[in-house]
Amino acid sequence: MKALVYHGPGLKSLDDHADPRIEAAGDAIVRVTYTTICGTDLHILKGDVPTCSPGRVLGHEGVGIVEQVGTAVTAFLPGDHVLISCITSCGVCHYCRKGMYSHCETGGWILGNTIDGTQAELVRIPHADTSLHHVPPGAEEEALVMLSDILPTGYECGVLNGRISPGSSVAIVGAGPIGLAALLTAQFHSPAELIVIDPDPHRLDVAMRFGATHIIDPAAGDVMTVVNGLTGGRGIDAVIEAVGIPASFDLCQQLVAPGGVIANVGVHGVKVDLHLEALWSRNVAITTRLVDTAATPLLLKMVTAKKLGAEQFITHRFDFSEIEAAYETFGNAARTHALKVLIRP
Repeated sequence: MKALVYHGPGLKSLDDHADPRIEAAGDAIVRVTYTTICGTDLHILKGDVPTCSPGRVLGHEGVGIVEQVGTAVTAFLPGDHVLISCITSCGVCHYCRKGMYSHCETGGWILGNTIDGTQAELVRIPHADTSLHHVPPGAEEEALVMLSDILPTGYECGVLNGRISPGSSVAIVGAGPIGLAALLTAQFHSPAELIVIDPDPHRLDVAMRFGATHIIDPAAGDVMTVVNGLTGGRGIDAVIEAVGIPASFDLCQQLVAPGGVIANVGVHGVKVDLHLEALWSRNVAITTRLVDTAATPLLLKMVTAKKLGAEQFITHRFDFSEIEAAYETFGNAARTHALKVLIRP
């Protein structure tokens, strides 16, 4: 089969690769019909993810058709159309029983990290019964790729951890795919204000189209002055950090209102400063989380009911033979205006 293989920092290529095979009774082999690229894949290529070794097939998102199942798989049969979760979960270990599937003792984020992933014609899915989802008849499978990772990440790590409630104020720092996913799903909870902060004018335009009530370009003026004007000086009830750099986390600490929540979603590669000298008395909560994909069934219902426009994230389409061009497009989003690129093996 053809697969996109990581060869070390800065090195990748579309290679001939051995087909995956059933290794355990709970495995399924899925023929990938659509996949995409995540910001985490770019982190791997920078050398920021030491658990991913050279020779690994990248990717942890996609939909496909089951080709083969192990003897212990009971929920899926060859020919079934399936959504692949970015998180692999056994369903029975200590962490899975707590709903923390991202910390599954024999799973978690392993696809495209510690085992071969979805940027290939075929992929092996361990714990298939609890790591795949049936695609409803008539569902738009291109759109469902967005349910592998970005929509559950934005919803679980941002919206749910941010404790958004009707009438509350929300600020999302960062209007990349994850920030925009949080923006779309925050609207399930009817906040009064949905403020998106980003220096990219195009992404701010997208944020308005996706339902933001206000947008702020930090290069155009003082963010705190604008936010204080919008909130009567109270600050923001739920601040979602969706960038992963020290400056964005520092801004979140300035924005949060007394009794508010900072929900960190961004992947931080360097240390950040926690200003307890300013926050210690303000009844503020700070949350962190790796997506568990526990909300995927809910989001799947919302997409199929046309209540969540997942297809809006797709800005570019590529054949699998063009996957290196897809990486170039996705990696230069400021120039190409890419959100999510769809790749068809």
